[in-house]
Amino acid sequence: MSLRFGIDLGGTKIEIIALDGAREVLRRRVPTPQGDYPATLAAIAALVVQAERTLGRAGSVGVGIPGSRSPLHGRIRNANSVCLIDRDLQGDLERLLERPLRLANDADCFALSEASDGAGAGARSVFGAILGTGVGAGIVVDGRLLGGPNAIAGEWGHNPLPGRSAADGAVRRCYCGRDDCIETFLSGPGWAARSDPERDAGALYRAAESGEPAAQAAFARYCEQLARALASVINILDPEVVVLGGGLSQMTALYRELPPLLARHVFSDVLATRLLPARHGDSSGVRGAAWLWPEQPD
Repeated sequence: MSLRFGIDLGGTKIEIIALDGAREVLRRRVPTPQGDYPATLAAIAALVVQAERTLGRAGSVGVGIPGSRSPLHGRIRNANSVCLIDRDLQGDLERLLERPLRLANDADCFALSEASDGAGAGARSVFGAILGTGVGAGIVVDGRLLGGPNAIAGEWGHNPLPGRSAADGAVRRCYCGRDDCIETFLSGPGWAARSDPERDAGALYRAAESGEPAAQAAFARYCEQLARALASVINILDPEVVVLGGGLSQMTALYRELPPLLARHVFSDVLATRLLPARHGDSSGVRGAAWLWPEQPD
């Protein structure tokens, strides 16, 4: 099968993976040049050139980014790596590498990876949700990423929390300019800020697992809010599988606590959607970038 390269362009590191079929044959990473767009382009191009030299073969290139291409002009928007904003990243990389490439949001890459050969493999429809520093998602149907005219499929983190009440706490402004986005409740920083600003999400969860009452109450509230947010997605998409990724997806108690809570909010007499942790963990983004190109016979 043909060789496919996936690149994960992160805020602190750039990682490349090479897949031969579904088999990983190379992985490398370098630090991301901070705030330096030309140096970032050069680093990505160098990783591809060096990987092809090592393997003795050329391949397709897919890139996952913290943002998305505007359907209006093709330049990058909504990226927390601000040096990418308003840049023609795809065009610039294609000129450097002298070939077409495919580019997608990192949450889309996560979902595609888990739908292709991860926790959602074999399912016709997968909602891949990231619960980390932010909240994002991708949607895969019949092995293909779901797109749309606005290029925002899966942006569930910037909808209001469903069923919002006073029990959910004070109103908080999201960085996007709206109030009470799902991300302000379910991201790691959002959960910690609303529950215990003196601790991060990991410490809060460990305290809950150790039996601390206030932390247990905070975790129970988090599960209920996550159930409401995911139920609204299930009611619209009815996916076969919901895969959770990101740092908070490692809270193993989620997979015990969430299903009965989801069942209360899903508009059905049965909840057949499977809720699963990501199989590839932190590698899903870079693997999904490679999967942006389908397998082709040599």
